Amino acid sequence: MNTTICITGVAGFIGSNLADRLLREGYRVIGIDNLSYGVREQIPDGVEFHQLDIRGEDIHPVVAEASHVFHLAAKNCISDCQIDPVETADINVRGTANVFEAAKRGGVEKVIYAESSALYEGSAIFPTPEDDARPESFYALSKYASMLFAEGYARYHGVRSTALRYFNVYGPRQDYRRSIPPVFSAFIIGLLRGEQPVIYGSGEKRRDFVYVDDVNDFHLQCIHDDRTTGSVFNLGSGTNHSINEIYAIIARLLGSTQEPLHRDNLPGEAERTLADIGRASALGWTPKTSLEQGLAASIDYIKTLDL
Repeated sequence: MNTTICITGVAGFIGSNLADRLLREGYRVIGIDNLSYGVREQIPDGVEFHQLDIRGEDIHPVVAEASHVFHLAAKNCISDCQIDPVETADINVRGTANVFEAAKRGGVEKVIYAESSALYEGSAIFPTPEDDARPESFYALSKYASMLFAEGYARYHGVRSTALRYFNVYGPRQDYRRSIPPVFSAFIIGLLRGEQPVIYGSGEKRRDFVYVDDVNDFHLQCIHDDRTTGSVFNLGSGTNHSINEIYAIIARLLGSTQEPLHRDNLPGEAERTLADIGRASALGWTPKTSLEQGLAASIDYIKTLDL
């Protein structure tokens, strides 16, 4: 197979897992990351890596080598984005526009890019369909603006794209180095260290969690299935769980009786997320990994880290 795929954010959680999968499938993989959030050690062997910032024109010749681009690089910690909306717009909006400009100039066949379930922050419809985007936080607003730029590049320059709205993706390599890590990583690491993990709020917020391998199944479908072009897809499990439930499962899998520490709610967080995955399911995609299977794999991975 000679198809070349470019991944921005290749040193991140989803990007590095996607690179692994593409390499196993026989693709040539080019990776871009400035390593401000990603981790160099996570980039799989076999990736042709370029340490570049998505806002610079020096990504253009790299992108031009690819037939397809997965644009995953972003500033994506909601609380950090609330603190610095200017940098958020610079990375997530200007950076995305530059990736699409590179794709246009390089004649890329298709850009598959990350939006976010944060676009549904203001929605009162559950499960939430793709047509009820109601962004509120600066992070969500930056992702909404990125969507508008993608639509503009399709309208004026014929750049084909697919938008993916990830819900709570989890699995090996999940970014535990964030200022506020994702709950799975934070809980697992805290309990392995014998510490008291933190739950923000009552723990009754409910989230739709989906395992990274299942997301990668749809990523691959986006490369070859023209039915995905020009559309947006929710990628979740179609079920949700409370943070308290997640904690209880992880504690049981680790054999821990440690009680969590509750702190005040974080700003800008939705009370509930639940994906309507009917659009992706209509194309034959189905999440296959159970929550316990995915958590066990996440625990096995974290146990290998030098924490």
